Amino acid sequence: MRSFGARLADAKSRRGPLCLGIDPHPELLQAWGLPTTVDGLASFCDICVAAYAGFAIVKPQVAFFEAYGAAGFAVLERTIVALQAAGVLVLADAKRGDIGSTMAAYAAAWAGESPLAADAVTASPYLGFGSLRPLLEVAAGHGRGVFVLAATSNPEGATVQRATADGRTIAQVIVDHAAAANAETRPQPGSVGVVVGATVLDPPDLSTLGGPVLVPGLGVQGGRVEALAGLGGAASGQLLPVVSREVLRSGPSVAELRAAGEQILDTVAYLSTE
Repeated sequence: MRSFGARLADAKSRRGPLCLGIDPHPELLQAWGLPTTVDGLASFCDICVAAYAGFAIVKPQVAFFEAYGAAGFAVLERTIVALQAAGVLVLADAKRGDIGSTMAAYAAAWAGESPLAADAVTASPYLGFGSLRPLLEVAAGHGRGVFVLAATSNPEGATVQRATADGRTIAQVIVDHAAAANAETRPQPGSVGVVVGATVLDPPDLSTLGGPVLVPGLGVQGGRVEALAGLGGAASGQLLPVVSREVLRSGPSVAELRAAGEQILDTVAYLSTE
């Protein structure tokens, strides 16, 4: 299998630089006239799959599936398969992170041969970047990607992420580790990305990352598309803006969901050519 970095670059060139989220929050299910049950969850995801089939990459938020137990994970598995059958890359937003054999088990679940394994997964490095090595190795061996949390938009995150070590913020240390991992696979596009929130005022330096930058928080969470320009010195081709609720609130109409996503994609694509 080709590397995730190469597949993502190809998908973005054909379908545009936007990641759409599937966040089946109970309030959204209710707004769509769906029950807050596994059946409602499945219907929600079926609508999203139909609406998002023409986009490059989609990010299901794992927590909202996990809330339904084993039946919720079964819906997630079916949703991953359906999106991939439509040619869409899938980023499982699981934010897993641990040490030793536990991290190895998470790696097998989200980046190995498990039914839950997607094209990429988010991960938390705050037990030390080295603790992610089992995940990075399994992901690389299966042509999958990993997006590592670096600088998040939540106010609490700054107490850890903006602390310093050897003259660098912890967020910068995370980015630099990801850059080193991507350097090992050059000249291929890097498959180790980082997550930098759209509302972060002083982002880490991303100029040497050599991989994708997932940028959540646009729209409802306060991030503006215009703020993407020059984010941390990243090239526009590295940025992968995420929009979830801003589009999902247009549902449950498949056509209206697709139109809302395409409208944001047009804006993001235009800015990336500036």
